[in-house]
Amino acid sequence: MNLAPTIQAFVLHFGEMGSRWGINRTVGQIYALLYVSPKPLCADEIVDGLGISRSNVSMSLRELQAWNLVILKHLPNDRRDFFTAPEDVWQIFRTLAEERRKREIDPTLSVLRELLMTDPKTEEESFAHTRLSQMHGLIEQVTNWYDDVKRLDTERLATLLSLGSKVTKLLDAKDRIVSIGRRRSQTGKS
Repeated sequence: MNLAPTIQAFVLHFGEMGSRWGINRTVGQIYALLYVSPKPLCADEIVDGLGISRSNVSMSLRELQAWNLVILKHLPNDRRDFFTAPEDVWQIFRTLAEERRKREIDPTLSVLRELLMTDPKTEEESFAHTRLSQMHGLIEQVTNWYDDVKRLDTERLATLLSLGSKVTKLLDAKDRIVSIGRRRSQTGKS
């Protein structure tokens, strides 16, 4: 399988980026190839397309399955396993966010909770306890925000993301309304 120059450039770049995101280069390349492929691919087609070993493809596909980033397909009259990436980029985004949360955020929260249940015995431990409490509070707040956001339908999520810094204008307007309400209640006006 000869990859078109655009596809090859994307696959190579995704492999490089994958190593920066904490996955190995091959996993990133395989995911990129599956993402841009118009049809499901079997392991032999991936080996042929990327020029990597069959065992490396198998291990990488297992890792992608563990991340819920590939879908196993069976084609009529073919005993081989075929793989594809989800088509909906929002589903991919949600899956990545959820999997990263399970692997990175939840274990960190567990450790912080455990550490915060101990009583500090020295001034140094007391300082560290305060800092750990602040970190726990921030991560918990972000996690709660994520739980709210992940329940949004795709259209609302896209709108939220497109707002960007415009959200601050909304918050500024809310602050002005609250401030006006306080002044009126202090002066006895309604």
